[in-house]
Amino acid sequence: MNAIDQLHRLGQSIWYDNIQRKLLESGELKEMIDRGEIRGVTSNPSIFNNAISKSTDYDPALIPMAWAGWSAEDIFYQLAVEDIQAAADLFSPLYEQTNGGDGYVSLEVNPFLARDTNGTIEEAQRLWERVSRPNLMIKIPATKEGLPAITAALARGINVNVTLIFSLDRYVEVMDAFLSGLEQRAAAGLPIDRIASVASFFVSRLDTKIDARLAKMAKENPNRSAEINALAGKAAIANARLAYHLFKATFSSERFAKLETLGARFQRPLWASTSTKNPAYRDVIYIEELIGTRSINTVPPQTLSAFKDHGIVRNSLEEGVHDAWKTLADLEGLGISLKQVTDELEEEGVKAFADAFEALLHSITSKVEVIVRPLGSLKEKIANRIARLEKEQFSARMFSHDPTLWTLDPDGQSEVRKRLGWLQAPEEGLKRIDELQAFALECQKAGFTHALLLGMGGSSLAPEVMRLTFGIGKIGEGRGLDLRILDSTDPVQVAAAKRWAPAGKTLFIVSSKSGTTGEINAFFDYFWDISVRRHGKRAGKYFIAITDPGTVLEKIAHERSFRRIFPANPEVGGRYSALIEFGLVPAALLGIDLSRFLQKAHNISRQCLPEIPVGRNPGVTLGAIFGEAALNGKDKLTILSDPEFWSFGSWLEQLIAESSGKIGKGIVPVDIEPLAKPSLYKSDRLFVYLRKNGSLDDTVKEIIKAGRPVVTLPMSDLYDLPAEMYRWEIAIATACSIIGVNAFDQPDVQDAKTRTLAKIAEFRELKRLKEDVPAWEGEGGQVFGWNMPGLNGAKTLADVVNIFLAHARTGDYIAINAYVPRNEQNLKRLQRLRKMIQEKTELATTLGFGPRFLHSTGQLHKGGADNGMFLEITYECSKDMDIPNQGLSFGVLERAQALGDLEALRARNRRVIRVHLTNGKIADLISK
Repeated sequence: MNAIDQLHRLGQSIWYDNIQRKLLESGELKEMIDRGEIRGVTSNPSIFNNAISKSTDYDPALIPMAWAGWSAEDIFYQLAVEDIQAAADLFSPLYEQTNGGDGYVSLEVNPFLARDTNGTIEEAQRLWERVSRPNLMIKIPATKEGLPAITAALARGINVNVTLIFSLDRYVEVMDAFLSGLEQRAAAGLPIDRIASVASFFVSRLDTKIDARLAKMAKENPNRSAEINALAGKAAIANARLAYHLFKATFSSERFAKLETLGARFQRPLWASTSTKNPAYRDVIYIEELIGTRSINTVPPQTLSAFKDHGIVRNSLEEGVHDAWKTLADLEGLGISLKQVTDELEEEGVKAFADAFEALLHSITSKVEVIVRPLGSLKEKIANRIARLEKEQFSARMFSHDPTLWTLDPDGQSEVRKRLGWLQAPEEGLKRIDELQAFALECQKAGFTHALLLGMGGSSLAPEVMRLTFGIGKIGEGRGLDLRILDSTDPVQVAAAKRWAPAGKTLFIVSSKSGTTGEINAFFDYFWDISVRRHGKRAGKYFIAITDPGTVLEKIAHERSFRRIFPANPEVGGRYSALIEFGLVPAALLGIDLSRFLQKAHNISRQCLPEIPVGRNPGVTLGAIFGEAALNGKDKLTILSDPEFWSFGSWLEQLIAESSGKIGKGIVPVDIEPLAKPSLYKSDRLFVYLRKNGSLDDTVKEIIKAGRPVVTLPMSDLYDLPAEMYRWEIAIATACSIIGVNAFDQPDVQDAKTRTLAKIAEFRELKRLKEDVPAWEGEGGQVFGWNMPGLNGAKTLADVVNIFLAHARTGDYIAINAYVPRNEQNLKRLQRLRKMIQEKTELATTLGFGPRFLHSTGQLHKGGADNGMFLEITYECSKDMDIPNQGLSFGVLERAQALGDLEALRARNRRVIRVHLTNGKIADLISK
């Protein structure tokens, strides 16, 4: 039996004198409770000061409150209450098991109120109601002004931890205050059987102060030094043992017996300040010498570790009561007044806690300033917007699926009501972990090593980000499946996907919410044909489907005996589907730790619940920034990222653009834009920095210095990705409400699809695609576009681009829509073109590979504000391939999509040109 168990068997409890967010988030505190090491937690201003001021653990939680303009004190209490609630919940089983004997967590009243009785009573009541946990104790100092507050709090049914007790006389008054509180409550006819209290008697500080006086006295009186030094290190233990003696006498009195018949509990003595300050003393002396039944020792981390290692247990509190009295008498005989010393200690304790609290508030204020300074002129507007969202009960209305947050149109409201299922996605996902991981293991055992996901937009972007962020993990004892996505009809990319996928070892994931997406159907027909030729009737075992219930895809999957069909929640739209089956199934196959993955998302989802103040909501506050920035002309949301999360922006692009870009409004996501001189960034920019290792810190400083607003989101590890996905979903839904658009429809996407289908029908009839007469013809290609003045004077393709760019206006963005293979070589070339355009125009630039971007930023291009200029690039593919059973090739389908997109843009009078490259001269254009 270890020392802790022995101590508990003797009737003393160990409480932990420490609380810190990382202990809660890492699970360390829960493990300590489960191991039986600790039976309660105490906190004080000094502990919170160390936890919050001297670490970054609280920074993510502090950020939204800083944006909301909260005071340092309000921020502190929000953080403290969250920690206390979380710890109390962890101790709840022990609290119930011991019938309220243990399992308590303590929170101190504002230390500035130590001399204010009424203020302390009000504060105790406020904190009690705010934490709202039966196993909470409110810490009230044992000052003269605190004593009546202790009585009043107990009479109101509040559990009280009386702190800063140093003297025996004051301890007697504390016990009287406790009994008085119970008596008042009983007289009012209220129950007292669940009222708990402890009296925190401070120990080591007494030795520290008296030892210093003894040392000075011994030096001044060398003839008596041995006598004087013999008293060193004895006062604190003597004082505590006598306090325990008084405790036993008080709680065996007739006065308490009357209360005990009504169910009253003992006010247990708690030994506080039990770390050893003097290295000459045994490091566990203030535990070993103060062990007794019905008492508590609250210990800091290092003392607990030491006691676990070499502590010796005996019932020591009952020892040497006579010697204790003699020790105190001898000290008095030397002229050391115990009253004077303990009075000083009380004053010093009150001041120390107040100083720590003041330092804490100063530290929070400093952190807040660092957070809000980069917001510049938006700071006050954002704080006001957040206050307005709180007043309008935005969070509660969102979670109650109130469509009026986004639209008053009846059809639009109907769409909203059936598109908010993602709010509960993390919680629902946690229930499915075993099923998903079992399926992943099944696939591994079946010999699959690769997975090719056939998808577009919401069904493909999240899995791609997960693969690029996490890599390949473990399934069971083996490696996860290598996963890639195919979301392009470009023949070169389709062929590359085919080459990559090893025969017989590749699982094909047909992922389509609607089950009717044209591109996905083409992918499926192509790879199904190959699979049938390879595997015959067993072809279905190499396919799974992820789709909404009742779709055509689900029917086909049943008919063709797919290995598995995963029905997705139909109340979740595609771009909000990362944390349901469309994201979770690929994540499981990759070998991502789903428990950790979903718990991260669940943790942040709990911070977004309606009962959480809007100013603490990490999603709504971020959305307030985006919405308010857009209303103030900063609609180019530019994403900066450290390398670990570089791919995240492609998922954000769809979420932002497709949600916000409609009815002539919208937020323009600018992802992976080449970094430029800060002077090139104009006033329409808002930057968001996804910070993991700080590689862009210097760049961000320069951008802030140039007067552009920046929001920095710290990310501690890769598993912050799902949390950020949830946060951004909340944020973009909020921003859309602020700017006045329906976040959950995509009214302008269908137009390009319809025009594409018309082009395909035309091709099937005429065996060719009709294309406009070239507006310009020259070396390397043709240009199709709107009536662009000056175009006839162009002599080179570069001239065409320059003439096009000359028509740009302040506040525009330049979109490069490239229907070319999406590979590293073309990405580099297009990024060079992008940088050239940016330097020439000083405008924001975006880059999309077609037809992928049609399911991402395409909605914004057609439905957003008329501030986009579109450079569409197509090319002549030399190696095409047919799509089985469709009467056309992938090359024709891709061209039809490009032409359909071009027509849709022109129908809205967008400024657009198409450059078509022949003879494989794509490199010639892009490298110019």
